[in-house]
Amino acid sequence: MISTPRQLLLALALLASAAIAQAQTLRVGLAEDPDALDPTLARSFVGRVVFAGLCDKLFDIDEKLNIVPQLATSYTWSADGKALTMKLRQGVTFHDGEKFDAAAVKYNIERHKTLAGSNRRGELAPVTSVDVIDPATVRLNLSAPFAPLVAQLTDRAGMMVSPKAAQAEGEKFASHPVCSGPYKFVERVPQDRIVLERYANYWNKDAIHFDKVIYTPIPDATVRLANLRSGQLDFIERVAPSDMEKIRAEKKLKTAAITEIGYQGITINVGKSDKAKASPLGRDPRVREAFELSLDRNGLVQVVMDNEAIVGNQWVPPTNNWYAKNVPIPKRDIARAKQLLKEAGVPNPSFTLLTTTASDAQRIALVVQAMAREAGFDIKIQTSEFATSLNMADKGDFEAYVLAWSGRPDPDGNLYSFDVCKQPLNYAGYCDAETDKLINDSRQARDPAQRKKIFEQVAARVLKDRPIVYLYHRKWLWAFNPKLTGVREVPDGLLRLQGLKM
Repeated sequence: MISTPRQLLLALALLASAAIAQAQTLRVGLAEDPDALDPTLARSFVGRVVFAGLCDKLFDIDEKLNIVPQLATSYTWSADGKALTMKLRQGVTFHDGEKFDAAAVKYNIERHKTLAGSNRRGELAPVTSVDVIDPATVRLNLSAPFAPLVAQLTDRAGMMVSPKAAQAEGEKFASHPVCSGPYKFVERVPQDRIVLERYANYWNKDAIHFDKVIYTPIPDATVRLANLRSGQLDFIERVAPSDMEKIRAEKKLKTAAITEIGYQGITINVGKSDKAKASPLGRDPRVREAFELSLDRNGLVQVVMDNEAIVGNQWVPPTNNWYAKNVPIPKRDIARAKQLLKEAGVPNPSFTLLTTTASDAQRIALVVQAMAREAGFDIKIQTSEFATSLNMADKGDFEAYVLAWSGRPDPDGNLYSFDVCKQPLNYAGYCDAETDKLINDSRQARDPAQRKKIFEQVAARVLKDRPIVYLYHRKWLWAFNPKLTGVREVPDGLLRLQGLKM
């Protein structure tokens, strides 16, 4: 059958409209399924990727880690450093149509501090009260100067949810979160997808070009990449390092490699539960030192990350201005490790290393197992789905745990919640009064040089006790459709949807 010109034009028009309709949906492949979609309770990195489209914050950060306005347009400190006053963006509404104002900020800060199970409590600990000056002005009052506060408000502590929805939903809020970001929540099917759709009344709607965003958790990096190549996805985060060279050479996809502000480490149960006392690793610091000395960080980066990372031994990279140079990266020393184990009376200690189903985490576990074996360690590997592994860590149901932290622009965000007694992310169960005092002193020090000296003292203590053995600092490895423009390379590793278009 011969088509007429009119029929051909109609067919081409239909194909074009189908392509445009498809382009209106951005499909993102995640390395894990996020935990609770509630900024107060959440703790996973992938959750933050989703929140970047769902929940605006008081402030954001840019590519150079500068703090920039988002829901707050400006801020000023009081002379004594004990009050932070913020001017708020006007004309902003939540996804349920409720108005964003100073009263909403007061509600959210108080919710972060008081909600049962809050993981923001430590981040906002010095905030004693919140004053509504007028609808567009709010003041946070502090018990003492708190240097990291504005930086804390660039992440989940600064995310604002609808007070009306949060009060109405109660414990079910995470199942249908209501925020003020560019996209509103539609549905979530665990382990399958999270669907968001464009919020028509978003304050910065001219920067939003997709009608819908679908986040799909695919733990296997090979499968994620295959879905991107086949056109089922438009963007994937955490590409397998071993795939990056080939992708770059093919030049069929765009890539990005951004050094993170967080770290990859192994958290050790030193006091979280009775398992700490039962484990030679948990009860004896000499065994932990031997374990660290059995590891070749350069070898780990080469084998696990294909050199797409930089070695480190602290909560910030060696290139960071806050790195404590008084505690340099230790070199591998098998002879010394064996001697320490002999002194501890356990020449062949055995422990179980918990890891997630993510392919990079499993590679770390296998390489660490092989390296430590040379010093006499017998390491068994236990694999668990990511959210389940976090729950196990919460309960202290582990001996050692391969766990990464995506990082915060101020070092306090990589340190306080993990190393201060009884903090929500202190999975190690580490508790030392002098360390607590030093970290709290660092929060009150307003002079950067003074803060750095305090961090050096913290490093001298914490890195000797080793509740976390820091390994390296990854590069956020992304691959995406070459037609996708506006991708910003911010070191926190989050995909910002503002400005993205196909």
